[in-house]
Amino acid sequence: MMKKETPVSLEAIHPLEKRALSLAGQARRFLLIVLAAMIMAANMKSFVNAGGLFPGGFNGLTLLIQRSAQQFGGISLPFTPINLALNVFPILLGFWCIGKWFTLYSCLMIALTSVFTDLLPSMPLTDDILLVSVFGGIINGLSISLCLLGRATSGGTDFISVAIGERLGRDGWYPIFFCNCLMLAVAGVLFGWDKALYSVIFQFASTQVVHLLDLRYKRTTLLIISDRAVEIYDCIKETTHHGATLFHGTGLYDNKDRDMIYSVVGSDEVKGLTRAVRRIDPHAFINVLRSESIAGNFYLKPQD
Repeated sequence: MMKKETPVSLEAIHPLEKRALSLAGQARRFLLIVLAAMIMAANMKSFVNAGGLFPGGFNGLTLLIQRSAQQFGGISLPFTPINLALNVFPILLGFWCIGKWFTLYSCLMIALTSVFTDLLPSMPLTDDILLVSVFGGIINGLSISLCLLGRATSGGTDFISVAIGERLGRDGWYPIFFCNCLMLAVAGVLFGWDKALYSVIFQFASTQVVHLLDLRYKRTTLLIISDRAVEIYDCIKETTHHGATLFHGTGLYDNKDRDMIYSVVGSDEVKGLTRAVRRIDPHAFINVLRSESIAGNFYLKPQD
């Protein structure tokens, strides 16, 4: 007779194992942020600078200040102190609305991006402004998505977007996109509309990539048919803190009693939860449905 497998409670894990898991998680988080900072800085020194674009957010505002000082005052300003000064208020907002560790890792991202941007040499890859706008935006969105995967932001308006998401339960990237368009309008008045409009394309491509890859505020419905429904629900509750509803029915193919679990979880939790269900019952039938919207209480895992 097969021995039943039950999900392991976090309380049952040895303290040393819990510490090892925590350190591994922090190391993964750190590496993701370093990688995201390197990609974002390289993107600014290649695509963004080659096209003379403004990437949006406070990085874009920093570049706007730099270029304004250079063009109208003949003053060359460094990127790092301006970017850090602009991020003071968003950092305080993140600390208050989102969490301590989230804000600290975001500060690390801001600092690393600033330092890498100052250290990396200029490396233009193409002079085609449309390619610069599209691919620069895609790479920028990828770097932000990596940063979010490490539970941090690239600073500035990203703090505001995440704070909106935490308050409303849905992402705030599109409102921030429209705010960035206002800043780009100012850039258009000062430096010409061609670069500003191409910067809108850049920002739109970046926003679309982040909206596609950031799964935190997306919901997925699971319909699980299994003979071990109670154990599967325990696994769902233990690993995601979400509830579920149990339905009793009859399998018409073999005319046997069947149990079906209905649960709505975060889209970023589906893969791990599916693997856990398979470990409990290799014969479970799992139907994964995209949930366009939900109304009612839904547990959102803290960022910290």
